[in-house]
Parts: sequence; structure tokens; C-alpha cells
Amino acid sequence: MRFILKILISSVIILLTAYLLPGVHVDTIWTAILVAVVLALLNFFLKPLFIILTIPFTILTLGLFLLVINAVIILIADHLIGARFEVDGFWWALLFSLIISAINSLINTWKKHST
Repeated sequence: MRFILKILISSVIILLTAYLLPGVHVDTIWTAILVAVVLALLNFFLKPLFIILTIPFTILTLGLFLLVINAVIILIADHLIGARFEVDGFWWALLFSLIISAINSLINTWKKHST
């Protein structure tokens, strides 16, 4: 139940962020839900592998390379989902990931303080 709630919240965040950014396109709420599921799966399976493989770059950039990894994960999701979800380039993917991360962080902080 908690996973479904997280996916639904993420899909709303994805829709709102796509509405704000002209370089990110999401067709419907169902596409946003699909994007949320694909991003969750990619973050679970692929992101740890990318982090391990890029440890030297991450250390050298004081952790800023993790932003690049987030943008690459979004571009992979764009490629997997196809025409229903489109990101116009790396910089839009980076901005998209920053906004989604910031909103998720705010929601998590709010949930911790409300309980």
C-alpha cells in the first residue's frame, strides 16, 4: 500500500514538473504513473550500479556527479517509455531530476514532522 501511495505521489509530482518545464512532455496521468514506476525500478536496480562504477568521479566532484547519474536515469526512462514521455535533452533531464528530488525531499521532511 505504501509503495502505491509513493508511486501516486511521484506521478503527481512528475505531472506538475512536466507542466512547468517546456523541455519535458508527459501525455496523461497514466503515463506519469508509468514514468514513476519505471523511475522507481531504475533507481532500485540501475542507480546503485552506476554509483559503484562512478565512485572516483563522485569523489572528485564532491558528490555532484550523482546529479549526472540522476539525469542519465531519467534519459533512460525516456528511452524505455517512448513517445508518451519525452525529455528534450540532458539539461532538461537534469533540471527535471533536481525539481523532483527537491519536492520529494520537502514531502519527506513534512511527513517526518507531521508524525
